[in-house]
Amino acid sequence: MKKTLPIFSYIFHPLFTPVQACFFYFLYHLSDFNANEMGMFFLQIGIITILTPIALYYLLRYVGKVDSIMIADLEQRKTPLVFQCFLILLLLRKTITLEHFLELHFFFLGALFSILFALGLLFAKIKASLHMLAISALTVFAFGLNTHFQTGNVFLIPFFLLMNGFVASSRLVMEAHTPKELIIGLLLGSIPQMLFLFIWL
Repeated sequence: MKKTLPIFSYIFHPLFTPVQACFFYFLYHLSDFNANEMGMFFLQIGIITILTPIALYYLLRYVGKVDSIMIADLEQRKTPLVFQCFLILLLLRKTITLEHFLELHFFFLGALFSILFALGLLFAKIKASLHMLAISALTVFAFGLNTHFQTGNVFLIPFFLLMNGFVASSRLVMEAHTPKELIIGLLLGSIPQMLFLFIWL
């Protein structure tokens, strides 16, 4: 298990969460968009939320500001999180607008608040697990979509709860976080999403 569990840290890396959330959004909106629209949308989201942060990471690593893709050091986390906030704001204003992508808009808005809270805690020398922040936010969003569209998918939420457990276990096995940091990440990711559920659910 010690060799298998770290895989979940990479599958559910925070970089991939925006694309995963978009996947579940379109899963419930297949009839509203054609293949070309969805393809272009995923391309744009992938460039902004995956490729751009990766480019920033290599730039920061080149100048000696980060030393690992997991960015464990508190000080090293500040710049990527600030950058991520600007990217999400860009998406909210230009692409994932309230008029065209209601549920997804509030997911990214909740994610923005989660990241801002995580950033604020860094200045208090408190580290939150960004992996748990991401997977818990995605779990609440998937639950909201399942409830909103009344699909009755009984396997979706147990699957995500299981994935939360695997991600948490992987972070412990990799000695990347303490249980306290995992709980903080869980709360930071889920609470903003639950609050915004009351708006769009």
